[in-house]
Amino acid sequence: MKTIRTAAVIGSGVMGAGIAAHLANAGIRVRLLDRVPDRLTPQEEASGATTASPAVRNRLATDALARLLKTNPAPFYEERGSRLVTPGNVEDDFESLRDADWIIEAITERLDWKKELLARIERVWTPGTFVSSNTSGISIAAMAEAIAGPMRAFFLGTHFFNPPRHMPLVEIIPGPDTDAEVVTAMRDVLERRLGKGVVVAKDTPNFIANRIGTYGLLATLKLMAEGGYTVDEVDAVTGPALGRPKSATFRTLDLVGLDTFVHVANNVYERTDDPAEKEAFAVPDVLADLVSRGRLGEKTGEGFYKKVKTGQGSRILSLDLATMEYAASVPVRSPSLEAAKSAKGAAAKCRAIVGGTDRLARLAWGVVKHVLVYAADKADEIAGSIADVDAAMKLGFHWELGPFELWDALGLRETAARMEADGMAVPGWVRAWIDAGNESFYARKEGRTAYVRNGAYAEAEERPETISLKALKVWGKTVLSNGGASLIDIGEDVACLEFHSPNNAIGADILTMIRKSAEEVERNYRGLVVANEGRNFCVGANLMLLLMEAQEEEWDEVDRIIRLFQQAMLELKRLGKPVVAAPHRMTLGGGVEVCMAADRVRAHAETYYGLVEAGVGLIPAGGGTKEMALRAAESAGDDEESLQAAINRAFETIGMAKVSGSAPDAVRLGLMRAVDRHVMNRDRQLFEARRTVLELDRDGYAPPGGDGTIRVVGRNGRAVLELGAYTLKEGGYISDHDYTIARKLARVLSGGDVPGGTSVSERHLLDLEREAFLSLCGEPKTQARMQHMLATGKPLRN
Repeated sequence: MKTIRTAAVIGSGVMGAGIAAHLANAGIRVRLLDRVPDRLTPQEEASGATTASPAVRNRLATDALARLLKTNPAPFYEERGSRLVTPGNVEDDFESLRDADWIIEAITERLDWKKELLARIERVWTPGTFVSSNTSGISIAAMAEAIAGPMRAFFLGTHFFNPPRHMPLVEIIPGPDTDAEVVTAMRDVLERRLGKGVVVAKDTPNFIANRIGTYGLLATLKLMAEGGYTVDEVDAVTGPALGRPKSATFRTLDLVGLDTFVHVANNVYERTDDPAEKEAFAVPDVLADLVSRGRLGEKTGEGFYKKVKTGQGSRILSLDLATMEYAASVPVRSPSLEAAKSAKGAAAKCRAIVGGTDRLARLAWGVVKHVLVYAADKADEIAGSIADVDAAMKLGFHWELGPFELWDALGLRETAARMEADGMAVPGWVRAWIDAGNESFYARKEGRTAYVRNGAYAEAEERPETISLKALKVWGKTVLSNGGASLIDIGEDVACLEFHSPNNAIGADILTMIRKSAEEVERNYRGLVVANEGRNFCVGANLMLLLMEAQEEEWDEVDRIIRLFQQAMLELKRLGKPVVAAPHRMTLGGGVEVCMAADRVRAHAETYYGLVEAGVGLIPAGGGTKEMALRAAESAGDDEESLQAAINRAFETIGMAKVSGSAPDAVRLGLMRAVDRHVMNRDRQLFEARRTVLELDRDGYAPPGGDGTIRVVGRNGRAVLELGAYTLKEGGYISDHDYTIARKLARVLSGGDVPGGTSVSERHLLDLEREAFLSLCGEPKTQARMQHMLATGKPLRN
């Protein structure tokens, strides 16, 4: 099988362009091709261009690439990734497909057009090249009819979800003649290179996730109409209360686009022979009405919701289905909904709301029972296993529990009995499974996960590169633990320090565990990984505790906390064994400082990384400012101008509380080093971090050397920094308090009141950090910023 180094994407619409961007994120060179425009734009006519001009002929792909750079959320990890994408057209550049290792068809969802394109591709196809269609539901077998020769073995469906960078699911759909090795190889590329969660689907309308997701949304609309529920009520029930995203039902539809959703629903409606299913997928009148009015959701500004601007800012209005007019959203409350909000974890939330007796509980139960029965009825038709169905819904729709996991959480036997009491027919294989004495679809068999398959439990595939801290703790691999963190043996004589405080905020318990873990690893392990399975790696220090101490003017206690933090970071940095940090998603403030103390960082690509203390009126004081000064000195060597330039960049990054848009972007900002790497697949991150520890150990690891001194820019360099901040203040770009913070930051980064070129100790810079931090804690405006962040989650500019 070919190694994927180059690819071609045909079709530069939203999906095609997004796929091209994500291939570039993986370091793959991409040709993005589209048709040749049939007429000039007014701007092209004015410039004297003709339809023969290359810029005109490549315009569609070129414009798509330009849009990618303006799209939010960003399709590229960093802007320079766009250099790997070359725009072109399918007339002048079609022969270039001979050089591609992977050709992806992403044109309009019309079978005749796709077949015509595949026939053309076959004429230039190079043996061994992968060819895939990014269709959301058209039959792969029907498309394959256009392919006459050996390319059939290399053709399959690869259904990316939108946006391709941020949505983890890709459904692979083999064609009737797709080689099994091609499926395996493509799965490996998607998982390892592109970081995707892959599910192999059968060639049925809408495949797995869209089949069940669309059914669930349509069932919800019907229940809404029958029960007279409002848009606000439906979304209150079908979001986090059922273990689903906050976008729930109608915000999801508005995001997808109502016209797009109607197209997806019609794809099943037109292709099913089952009268009951055809009825289920019939588009409700309200949807058809909204589409006919041009109210297509977010892309037109109106759908089930509408954003309006008022003198007090933006407001979200929701649609009144009785009048088809928009009105202010009304808070939704009920005992079952409040019980769900209070419950911990998706399973408990679902049990709370489904088990209630009020009208919102009845809606929740109606949604759940219809989706569970439909998923069970169609599982064998659309997927290879119930585990694939569950994975598809979690990866593609961000459900916390797949249908069969949810059924288990509610109680398999009890839920089936309740369905039957409501007059619903439970699928025969489910009834037979229950009658055989089974209590769940999933089970643990000899320490491994198993699920029902062909009337018996089958072991789930467990890959060695997937390491689960949750499972390791169940298996008794915890070495040390307290309320904020644990040290876990993850195998091969490597331990993992896991944070598990609320939001993984760093407090005294985590700092204590860091120091204890350092001692344990020094004695008994080859190295340490710092990682966790929380939603975010670490949002920083415990701000509430810090604010309370500051408001009480307990300065000795604040000083003690900062000293403890600094000492813990030094012990981590000076540990005689290799330390690798594995951050993911939000990694802010103190979380970044923990990573800076590590020998290497193996971040997930989707890591949003920043020293953001200025946003709450402070500066990094757990070694973060010191580390930025150290890295600036290391990068500059003996050159004074280079050192000042590097310090200027660090000053801007910290002072403006910059946060990276990805792990590669963190390298650009100087928050990570060139030796740090990112991992595309979150499921492999812990494995890769452990492997890095072992590599460092095998290479004869020694702690960071040097004499522990840092060359600084001194008082003259500090003046440069302060002048820059003063200019911004006078220009109205920063506030007086921002300027106060900037001056204190400048003093630390420059090394204090010393001549330029002086070498100072790490301890000297840490003392400056702590002094500045304590001083800022006493500022009323800093305390106001801290209070505002805790109350709203947003920074205050005062």
